[in-house]
Amino acid sequence: MTTSGMGAQAAPGPYKGPRAFRAEDRHRFFGRGAESHEVRKLWREQRLTVLYGASGIGKTSLLQAGVVPLFSPGEADILPLGRVSYGSSFPRAALPAHNPYVLALLMSWTPPAPPTRLTGMTIPAFLRSRPVKRDAFGAPTPVLMAIDQAEELFTGGQRHQPYRRWFFGQLAEALSENPHLRLLMSIRADRLADLLKHERELARLVLDDRESEDSSLERYALDALGFDGALEAVTRPVEGTGRAFAEGAAEQVVRDLIAIRARSGSGQRAQAVEPVQLQVVCESLWRSLSPETTEIRRGDVLRYADRALSEHYAREIRAIAVERFNGDARRLTTWLRLTFPGRAGGGPQAVRQSAIRSAGVGKTVIALLVKRRLLRADEHLGKSSYELAYDRLLQPVKQDEQSVEAIPVELRSADCLREAEGALREGDLFLAARLGEEALARAHEHDLTLRAQIESLLGNVAHQHGDLDKAIAHYGTAARSFETAGTASAVGPLLTAIGRLRLAQGSPAAAVRELHAAMIRVPADLTIQTELAWALWQGGHPDAAVGVLNGVLDREGNNTDALLGRGQILAGMGRPQAALRDLDRAGPLRWPFAKVAHALALAQTDSMQEAQQEMVEALTEAMDHGPVLLYAARVEELAGKTTSAAALAQQAIAASAPAIPEHMTEDARRLAGVG
Repeated sequence: MTTSGMGAQAAPGPYKGPRAFRAEDRHRFFGRGAESHEVRKLWREQRLTVLYGASGIGKTSLLQAGVVPLFSPGEADILPLGRVSYGSSFPRAALPAHNPYVLALLMSWTPPAPPTRLTGMTIPAFLRSRPVKRDAFGAPTPVLMAIDQAEELFTGGQRHQPYRRWFFGQLAEALSENPHLRLLMSIRADRLADLLKHERELARLVLDDRESEDSSLERYALDALGFDGALEAVTRPVEGTGRAFAEGAAEQVVRDLIAIRARSGSGQRAQAVEPVQLQVVCESLWRSLSPETTEIRRGDVLRYADRALSEHYAREIRAIAVERFNGDARRLTTWLRLTFPGRAGGGPQAVRQSAIRSAGVGKTVIALLVKRRLLRADEHLGKSSYELAYDRLLQPVKQDEQSVEAIPVELRSADCLREAEGALREGDLFLAARLGEEALARAHEHDLTLRAQIESLLGNVAHQHGDLDKAIAHYGTAARSFETAGTASAVGPLLTAIGRLRLAQGSPAAAVRELHAAMIRVPADLTIQTELAWALWQGGHPDAAVGVLNGVLDREGNNTDALLGRGQILAGMGRPQAALRDLDRAGPLRWPFAKVAHALALAQTDSMQEAQQEMVEALTEAMDHGPVLLYAARVEELAGKTTSAAALAQQAIAASAPAIPEHMTEDARRLAGVG
């Protein structure tokens, strides 16, 4: 085999390498025909389908390039592939309280819509707002929605459990409302048990009386490629390229990959091929051929798979070491060797996820190893486990194997920004910050819009880290760049973000100034006006705040955020009937402050038992929220429980997430009995 033509092979080849297939790649997606048709049938006919398999097995590729292209244009109403996490340069600090999973899904479906317009919307409301698509006979077509990488629902820990319950409740409501809705959820096998806890809840709401509890549930396990499918995935993409595999050459590639999978796996494995390894090997093989090559011979591929994979995984190790350990690859490989010792008879053994120790690398690096497919997340003996994707991953690459090195790709500034957004989506703030800084360094000084987007993303990273001053600085730089570029509509959300952060810092006057400036630039954005109302309230001007919210509701009578805000403020002002009207219209109430405001309004109308039940529920969700604690203290005072009221008021005075506004301090001190 020759390598002299590698520099000439810069044009994209017929293989995808380690990247997922997209809809535009359907013409080169092969080997999954049977699986694509089966999943298509299940998705169209069943109310709820769960597609699961190990990480890197090709679930996203199957959906995007295999299943969706099988539908004819008028056959179904197919929503864009959904995700429950997002990475974006839109200033996150500008967003009011929201369910992050719901918002991410709605953003997947409507990429051009500003996130501020989606934060108050539910999944059922969004689906109701869409026009009904009908077939040639006038009958409604099935509405097909798919949520990919649903394991992201379960990475937020216990603190995100209320969001998860709310998310699944909205899915269940949508399925119950629309008999034509079909839901497919794709998830890693090691997270399947987490999903099944909620799957049964969804199933009960979509069952007909005639059906058994399991009849509307379909689970489809996606496994590795069999021999015939793998052979098709090797040979079919090269058709029409001017090259072809000689007799026995493609079969040799498949046999080598089967041997690698069997050798790398923990225990007996079927005669199958890991799809991502096939793509990596074939892409590397293609790039290694000279431009004059027309026939790929068996000698070209003999024992090539191990060489290509060794170099691929070595590159990945080096890249992660550069990203996370200042280039110290030894630190990462040492951790991998200690965590995944060899088993009797050869390859590395699977390790239960519960036994993994992240000390020395951190949890985000483990997630990155799975994302880069160095680790395979799967089920092993009924337990969630990790295993090395390749048994020789930790062996040094031999000198004669350096010839399979892929052509280095020089990322542009915009590419770095997209990669940074992906890291932010995955929750890897360290990598997002590094890629964002790299994007900024590569951006042309006159490309103001791109530089503003990068600065805004870095503001998001700082905000996630809790560094409010740094976030404000990045958002401010982004706003000035957008202003200079003449993009006033992009300035408004950034000033809103700065205003909300000023509120979080306890500076309502500064927040009002920023939000007024935002309103001037985007006068039609009702979200900014709602945030201004909160700034006025926190600054001790509740009447002015209500006036602003009245204006919002005059323009959009069912604006949920404005109804919640006005109801919460009115309850504190001692206007319970008006507060109850607003809060009931905005229901069901999910946020602790809305619940305790409703409780206070009920207490003011002598519905004391109901008020105290709702107050207790709010307190369990927000134990350090100053306004919640103070409203709860007022409920207890109305119930005649002065000791409890004093204790809650003292907690309100000491609270910091958030602290009570200054204008409420006097009332808190009165209730606490402090002079």
